[in-house]
Order: sequence, then C-alpha cells, then structure tokens
Amino acid sequence: MKNANWKVKLGLALVIISIPIFLALPLIPFLEMETNVKVTLGTILLVVAEVVFWSGGLLLGKELFTKYKSYMNPKKWFKKKSNSESESS
Repeated sequence: MKNANWKVKLGLALVIISIPIFLALPLIPFLEMETNVKVTLGTILLVVAEVVFWSGGLLLGKELFTKYKSYMNPKKWFKKKSNSESESS
C-alpha cells in the first residue's frame, strides 16, 4: 500500500502543478516580447503542461477509475436509492 500511496500523491501533485501552467498560456500575448518568442514560449508551455498533466493522470488512472467508475455511469445518475438500504439501518 505504501508503494501505491506515493504514486497517488505524486500523480495528484503533477495534475495540480499543470493547472497554473495552463492558466499562464492566455497571458503570453500580453508580454512584451517578439512574436516568435511568444509562439515558442506558448508551444513549450503547452507541451510541458500536457506532459505533466498526463503523467499525473497515468499515475492516478487506475485508482480514480475504479473509485469513480460508478459515478460516471449515466444510467445511475437519476436512480433513487433502494429502500432496503434505509430499512436495514
């Protein structure tokens, strides 16, 4: 379990780190640089953000998939909970 724990923490950290990188992209046109430098910087930021995000996603993948698999099924979104659950308590 310890082995999986650090992977989950690292994956979550990588996904969170990618957010400010993505948010920096719309700010690039307002920087006082030459156009070719802006294009290069935007491309580099986009590639780095994607690599960091998907690396974190791969580390989180199986745990998140199994945990939230039932929540993502549209057939279960509007179903009411069964009465047997409330009667048993």
